[in-house]
Amino acid sequence: MSGSLLDAGAVIGCPHGGRATPATTPSGGARIAGAAIATAAHTYVVTGCPHTLDGVPSPCVAVRWTADTTGVTVDGASVLLDTSAAQCFSAALVPQGPPVVQAAQRKVTVR
Repeated sequence: MSGSLLDAGAVIGCPHGGRATPATTPSGGARIAGAAIATAAHTYVVTGCPHTLDGVPSPCVAVRWTADTTGVTVDGASVLLDTSAAQCFSAALVPQGPPVVQAAQRKVTVR
């Protein structure tokens, strides 16, 4: 598995243009260029999603990540890569598509 590490400064959006940010700032000891590395232990909230279904607002409100089982961890939690599986959800927990990662840190290859 390979991909780029996500950190607290990664630009992540929902598939409809909303912005996903960590609900709490990752504060682990491992950092890249001063920013904490994001892990599966961090939750992400989405703001500004304009998605509607049949004219009824149904915005994305959260991103749930499925951590890769690469064995690479920070503070006991799997690191998140731009290739990690994830899904955006509405408040009713309806899946609404994968998030879009626009900026990530250095590339890593795990064998």
